Amino acid sequence: MKFNWGTGIVLAFIGFISFILYFVISMTINKKYEHDMVTENYYKQELQFENELNKQRNAQALEEDITYTRADNGIVITFPENMNPSDITGKVFLYRPSSKQLDFESIISLSDHNLLIPDKRLVGGRWNIKVDWQYNGNSYIFKKDITY
Repeated sequence: MKFNWGTGIVLAFIGFISFILYFVISMTINKKYEHDMVTENYYKQELQFENELNKQRNAQALEEDITYTRADNGIVITFPENMNPSDITGKVFLYRPSSKQLDFESIISLSDHNLLIPDKRLVGGRWNIKVDWQYNGNSYIFKKDITY
């Protein structure tokens, strides 16, 4: 068989198409490249966006906002000193962008102005912390990206 330009072009196209098919199939099958959505109920959360904006406005109107510090035994979230800690309710949600198996939620139950998130629940790396809390009928939200 004689090898000419036409045969070379056809073989080049077949080789290129084979490479692309191999690449696409390996990317869809390999678990290493599997990525989850940011949240399971994305559209439902989007509908709550206006409510969240109102909570952020309420939090900005406070004289003193929530603060956090890293301690030896975890992360300490400090609520405003001018509020009665027993009247503060809500939830703390920690979201790990790299693995949804590490995400967790905790109920706010305070005896003083500090809430401790234990070190055993936290893995080193980036976390998104979201504190959704209520005090005297007003709702507030605190969001922060932290590195632990």
